[in-house]
Order: sequence, then C-alpha cells, then structure tokens
Amino acid sequence: MLKAVEQGREVASPGFIAAVASALGIEPERLQGFPFVETLGEDGPLVGLTDLRTILAEGAYVRAEEPPNRAELASELAAVEAALHGDRTRRALALLPSLIRRLHGALHSATTEQERAQTHEMLCAAYIAAEGACCRLGYSSLTALILDRLDWAASHVDDPGYAVRSLMKRSRLLMSHGATDVALSLVDRGLEMVPGDSDGAKVLRGYGHLRGAIVAARGRHLALARSHIAEARTIARTMTHESDLYTTDFGPGNVEIHSCAVELEAGDPGKAARDGEALQLPPDMAAPRAGHHWQDNARAWLMSGKPDQALVALNKARATAPQQTKLHPSVRETLYGIAAAKRRQTDSLLGFASWLGATL
Repeated sequence: MLKAVEQGREVASPGFIAAVASALGIEPERLQGFPFVETLGEDGPLVGLTDLRTILAEGAYVRAEEPPNRAELASELAAVEAALHGDRTRRALALLPSLIRRLHGALHSATTEQERAQTHEMLCAAYIAAEGACCRLGYSSLTALILDRLDWAASHVDDPGYAVRSLMKRSRLLMSHGATDVALSLVDRGLEMVPGDSDGAKVLRGYGHLRGAIVAARGRHLALARSHIAEARTIARTMTHESDLYTTDFGPGNVEIHSCAVELEAGDPGKAARDGEALQLPPDMAAPRAGHHWQDNARAWLMSGKPDQALVALNKARATAPQQTKLHPSVRETLYGIAAAKRRQTDSLLGFASWLGATL
C-alpha cells in the first residue's frame, strides 16, 4: 500500500495519512505540507492569524477591548458565521480576533448573571468559528488551544449544547491523529449529554451521530458507522431544511453526504461515487459542506478507477467552494492520483493544476 501511494496508484486517504504520521512521529500537516503558505500568500497576508495566536497564548488572561452594545456584537458574530457558511474563511478569520477581545470586554462590563451567560454563549460561538477557520486554512495545530477556550466558555453557560459541540470537535481532532477509540468515546459522551427533544437537542443529537459515523468509519468499524447514519437519518426524516442551530448544518442533505463519506472511508468506494454523484444537494446547504462532498466524490471516483469522472467532481468542488477547494490537502492528493491514472495530461487537468498551484 505504501508503494502504491508513493507511485500514485492509490490515493493517500486521511486515515492513511494519520497512520503514517503516527508511525513517523510527526504531525499529519507536516506530512502533507499543510498549510499551503504560498497559495495562501497569493491573496495577500492572512489577516487575523497572528492576533488569534496571541489571544490563544494569553489563555485565561485575554486582553479585553471596549465592547459596543450587545446588538452590535451579535451582528459581528453573525457576519463571521455568514462568512464561514459562504466559503469566505479568510474574511471570518480577519473579523474574529477583535470580536473575541470585545466579547471579553463585554464579560467585564456585564452587570447581571444573564448578561454574563449570554456573553459566554457568544464566546462559545466565536471559538467554534475560530476552530473551523483554522482547520480550513491549514492551521489545525491551533485547534487544541481553541477547544480548551471553548471548554472554558461552555462551562459558564446552562445550555450543554456548546459542551457537546466542543466534544465533537475534539473527536475530529483526535481522529486526524489516528486516535479513533478515544474520539468515539467522546462522541458517546457528547450524545449522553444532549437533553430532551427540543429542536436544538434533535439537531445536536443528529450532528453527534454524523460525527460518530465518520469516526467509526475512519476506525474501520463499518457496522457502527452505518448504525450512526441510520440514527441520524431517522432524526432528519421530518426536517425540511439544513439547520443553522449551533452552526451544525445538520439536516437531511448532510445525512446523505455523510452516508457517502462512510462508504468512501470504510465501505464501497464505487457506491460512494455513484450515490454521491446522484445526490441533489439542498440549496440552503453551506458552500464548504457541499464543496467537501464533491471533493470526497472525486476521491471515490478515482478509487473506482474513473479518473475522468474524478476530475469532473473536482471541478464541481471548485465551482461550489473555491476557497476551500484550493486549500484542502485531499484535493491535491486526488489531483496527483488522477494525473498518475491518466495516460496523458489533458488541458482540463493541467488547467485545474495551474489554478490549484500544483505541479504535475
């Protein structure tokens, strides 16, 4: 398998990369050359990254800034979340440091417990956004620190949903390091914490099952992964849209995307390719979520011996979420696999490589 990956005959899947990185004693990002600093630099300096690093270094001693009123803070948070939803991750990162500092200022100026709780909830959402932005841009080395701050903020609110979100996000981080058993235990703990049957609880429970499905598939527990998908599908059956509660993007469309991803990770790549191509993605689905589906679909087609269809799927990913597609390491691995599988380099293949900044 190692030889096949080195020769481009097999795709270096995320699970494979995690295993090799663990054996070598290095971070997965180093093995992939991630983040792609030169590609990021094409659009200028990455505004906000240095400031966010400083905030994380300050830890519990964040330097607070004078806050505006709560309505303006809520508007700023909404702008960050909208940027992430619309594949404008650089914009979200640029807004986050000032927002976090001013939310800490709002904590200091709060006069009631209700105000403090509301501010902690907004901080939870801001740290969730920061984790997502860093993952997409290739700075996942910062996510452990971000999740520590999210754990702290979540401990100061009555709503357990943010603690659940933190557990699920940490399970993703552990999965990238190959620690799927621990990651699955965090998924189980998070699912146990979800209270009641409110809309928010249902969304959190469904989101937890989707996370559990991917972690189980990465750990080669196919039956468990399919069981999680079945539970999530039952929850989503009565939904008519992709929910924005807790910024989970949980809904019937996301369930079917994860079903294809499970087959890709641990089941039948051919089924993942065919089912994924046939999916009708809902119009309200977040652009990065849809783009990631087409990235996975491209890998599935390549693993099924269909490099031309893989390139078609990569172009769908590019059209749907160009910023994410250009910066995601799996896209480059898939592109190299397509180049190795095709007997000659076509204009469309070379054009995509040029756009990506990759050399074939």
